[in-house]
Amino acid sequence: MSQIDYYLTATSPYVYLAGDAPAQISARHGAMLVYRPVDPTALFARTGGTPLPERHESRKAYRLQDLRRQAAHRGLKMNLQPRHFPTNPAPAGYAIIAAQEAAGAGLGGDVPALVLALSRACWEEERDIADDAVIRDCLSAAGFDPGLAMSGLLSGADSYARNLEAALADGVFGFPFFVVGEERFWGQDRLEDLDRYLAGRG
Repeated sequence: MSQIDYYLTATSPYVYLAGDAPAQISARHGAMLVYRPVDPTALFARTGGTPLPERHESRKAYRLQDLRRQAAHRGLKMNLQPRHFPTNPAPAGYAIIAAQEAAGAGLGGDVPALVLALSRACWEEERDIADDAVIRDCLSAAGFDPGLAMSGLLSGADSYARNLEAALADGVFGFPFFVVGEERFWGQDRLEDLDRYLAGRG
């Protein structure tokens, strides 16, 4: 069975645009999808990325146009400058990690639905995904014990730090980023390439 390591942060607009396509692709090809939330600020600092506030105005303007077009193409509602962005991505990352561990232990819940709920909360619903109440609500909506928001805090923090090192080792520098063995796919606009690769056509 192939494994897709999905490096992400729930605060990325491009993770929101990817939607549930990664889960659909993995299911179609019988692959294991492993969610690996990563601290974007730490990743950018170690891979030469420029934080959004520090980018040239032309890059900021293009980003907004690109997000508008991509959202329209996918039929998604999107607030291009949401009220709670940027926000601390760690709590949502910890929740995804804890939920994935719970699902792996047979405790139920839908990890792809949780990722969707968190990214939608940020980019569509104007909610702060660093807020404990929002995270608990997203966990519950995805079928998880909302208490994971607190009980998974310590293990989530450890895994979050390890995910950063794994991302660096895998050549990750942005989000969403998908790694299958030695093959790397960056961006929601490379999901078709990932699909073709898993089908043996890429």
